[in-house]
Amino acid sequence: MVCEAKAKVIPIIDLSKLEAGTEEWDSTCKEMRVGLEEFGCFLVVHEKISLELHNSIFEETKELFHVPRETRMKNTSEKPYHGYFGGYSFLPLYESMAIDNPTELQATQSFANLMWPARPNNHFCETVESFSMLVAKLEKMVTKMVLESYGVPKVVSESNMESTNYLLRFFKYRVPQKDETDVGLHSHTDLTFFSLIHQHLISGLQIQLLDDQWIDVQPSGHCSFVVMAGDALMAWSNDRIRSCRHRVTMRGEETRYSIGMFSFKRGTIDVPQELVDDANPLRYKPFNHYDFLTYDKANSSHKTISRIKDYCGL
Repeated sequence: MVCEAKAKVIPIIDLSKLEAGTEEWDSTCKEMRVGLEEFGCFLVVHEKISLELHNSIFEETKELFHVPRETRMKNTSEKPYHGYFGGYSFLPLYESMAIDNPTELQATQSFANLMWPARPNNHFCETVESFSMLVAKLEKMVTKMVLESYGVPKVVSESNMESTNYLLRFFKYRVPQKDETDVGLHSHTDLTFFSLIHQHLISGLQIQLLDDQWIDVQPSGHCSFVVMAGDALMAWSNDRIRSCRHRVTMRGEETRYSIGMFSFKRGTIDVPQELVDDANPLRYKPFNHYDFLTYDKANSSHKTISRIKDYCGL
């Protein structure tokens, strides 16, 4: 069941002119926390993403998916879930590619050389680097504010942000053909710490509420992002935050494009002592984020309610 009317209750947070140490900063931290605990997500407005950059990154995304499929499939990685995905009969509308460490120009150039071996694509590299740097900065700001809202010490917060790796993923969902499913992406939670989704023009993203209703999250401007909690953040928070269950359903007659910036943590993730008490006993063992991805890849065929609980839950 999908309910569009309730979509308005997801917090919409404008970070464009927010300053640390102000009352507005503190109240916004709490608002983020409410969004993550109730919905697993919130919407963010960040005016540093200009209309020009928004248009440019999506123009590059469309051009990227015009590269021959055999070339796109060369986007591989030793890290689980860090390369090309597409061409599967169980998910025919969906295709995506990814750049690991997109804030590093060398990584983006290496990806571009793979996609366009006959010519340099400097505009792609410059656009992706500019976009990635701004979104990574936004993710760090969000992480800082969420950790502050839980009273986590500054030294722990800074260590958390410094240990972050990013993955930039480009998504394409084609229009269903006659008698084809309208499922763009099945219901799931992300394995990430945070997922920041930047939508273009076509709707389709839906999130699931606590009462199991699905609500539409419409594209809402060139400087807006859907900030979703992933499974790793849920574990870090000792289940205070819920990972955001979402899906994509295709409607209409136009291809859908979106871009996601996903954060992963190096080293060990453990629950801060500030989040453990008599009412909230420790629920997760310390774990390595990338080992969790490897575990999930190896057990992807297993049906389970919570992959992170299966991996390191107590």
